[in-house]
Formats: sequence, structure tokens, C-alpha cells
Amino acid sequence: MLLFTACDKTKDEPIPANESLIAGKWKQTEAYISDAGPHYWVAIENGAEISFSDDGSFTSNRFPDCKGGMYSIEEGRLVLKYNCDELDAELVNTEGFITYNLEFYKSYFILTPTSGPICIEGCSYKYQSQ
Repeated sequence: MLLFTACDKTKDEPIPANESLIAGKWKQTEAYISDAGPHYWVAIENGAEISFSDDGSFTSNRFPDCKGGMYSIEEGRLVLKYNCDELDAELVNTEGFITYNLEFYKSYFILTPTSGPICIEGCSYKYQSQ
């Protein structure tokens, strides 16, 4: 008698992101943080929401006085250019963009800040499809 078992070898691995894959509505659900020890994921209630359109525009509720702008994905980085001058200078890079390393998966993505302020111990944010 032979016994066959099947293993699900599909691992949740990052896929190359582009503007058409990220188009849609996303909500921050977790943050990867450290309190001077090992990193761990924590759930976020009422996380920031962001919607990406196919035309390169986005809207977000992250900043009360600045609701959106234009975005692009460049070599694994998400680049956000808000349509306002009110953003704190510490948040943007020298070109005026907020940037993140982007790891994209089937139903979520992870953003790691690359423009200021950057978490000293490192941090990342998980956004799930809505």
C-alpha cells in the first residue's frame, strides 16, 4: 500500500510590483517594530488608508491637511509626491518625495521608510487590500 501526501509548497514570496498591481485601496494593518530587542509585528487599529489609481495618482488619509498626489514605483521603491507644501521637511527627501522600499505580495505589501524620519531600530508597515 502506498501513501501519497501533498505539501503546499507555495510560499508567500514577494513579487515584482508595478503600478497596475498596486492600483486599488489599501489599509495599514500591522507595524514591524522593536523596543530595543527583537522585531515583532503588532496589529494597527484604524490604520492609514491609501488608494492608488492607474493614472499614477493616489489619495491617503495619513496627513489631515494633505490628501494625495502622484506616485511611482521605481526599482522596488514606492515614491510619493504629495500635492501640498505643508508636509514636514523631515518626512521628505531632498527632491520633496516620501520614499519606501516596497515588498509586494498577492494581497498585501510592506513599506519600509527610506526618507526621513527613519526608525533607528528599523520599522516596516503592512498594508492589506481592501
